[in-house]
Amino acid sequence: MRYIGNKENVIPRMYEILIHKGIAGRSLFDFFSGTTSVSKFYKRLGYTVSSSDFMYFSYCLQKAYIENNSTPTFERLLPLPIVSPLKSCASPLDRVIAYLNELEPEEGFIYNNYTPEGTSHLSQPRMYFSNENGKKIDTIRQQIERWKNDNLLLGNEYYILLASLIETVSFYANVAGVYAAFQKKWDPRAIKPFILRPIEIISNRQENRAYHADSMKILNQINTDILYLDPPYNERQYAPNYHILETIARYDNPEIRGVTGMRNYDSQKSRFCKASTALEDLDKVARIATYEYLVLSYNSEGIMPQHNILDVLSQYGEVELEQFEYLRFKSNNNGLSKTKKHIWEQLYILRRL
Repeated sequence: MRYIGNKENVIPRMYEILIHKGIAGRSLFDFFSGTTSVSKFYKRLGYTVSSSDFMYFSYCLQKAYIENNSTPTFERLLPLPIVSPLKSCASPLDRVIAYLNELEPEEGFIYNNYTPEGTSHLSQPRMYFSNENGKKIDTIRQQIERWKNDNLLLGNEYYILLASLIETVSFYANVAGVYAAFQKKWDPRAIKPFILRPIEIISNRQENRAYHADSMKILNQINTDILYLDPPYNERQYAPNYHILETIARYDNPEIRGVTGMRNYDSQKSRFCKASTALEDLDKVARIATYEYLVLSYNSEGIMPQHNILDVLSQYGEVELEQFEYLRFKSNNNGLSKTKKHIWEQLYILRRL
């Protein structure tokens, strides 16, 4: 998934550094879970993982990837004649996905607000999705909700289907990395027919937990070997960058505004997007949470100065700073080409006294 701060490309290097320093354990708390990349990595290693994020779309991913440990059976859904004839030799998840892919497209909130036809009355019609793909997203999302309301989905099956939809959307969205704006020309991927893809089911037989919360408000509940923080690096809030995914996940017909059809995100603003309040909250996390190691992943362009971070963390134990260079691709203004930029990934490692 295209996501600011997505750590998939640097996680192995980070893990290497931590292991080299003897930093390991049996549990990890992912404080800003986002797309769950770090949580998934540590879950595969057998850690008991807890993850948290105030974005609902992230919570859906957490429930499906992190908390869930079992392959869905859809035992209430598959006996229905509308589903059972399809691909009977496939897994239950594949059969349900196949059924959703074969539904006739119908108009809904996404089509009406984020496609050219649905917004043709605007001076600048929105081009987040092609007309047909907007309908497909609506159709699939509404069917998942109907199944939930009819009590046909058990356990995490609802979240597994939502996560499959959220992950698939990123392959067809006409955006340059994030959803704060749409491109004025069609990305070739965006005009391909929308085909829902199943997510990977990860099992590690541990009691993993997912939280839909402002992590700052559950500090007293955190008791872990490794507390991992990957906060925003700059003053741009995360919520508007993923408003489309949030709306698809919630499907709550929100009031929207502006050229991009932005939903209100006042309740989802992070204090880590301002240097002074970021340092205050970092201090609060280091002081209140229970952990053996605190690992702060930051970068050389972050708004919190390096010396201030070291000053804050050193109050609570022994701090080390490790850095490594990596290549970041940055989209240009129209999102159709990319430039290379080298930045430094910084790992602040606090051993709690």
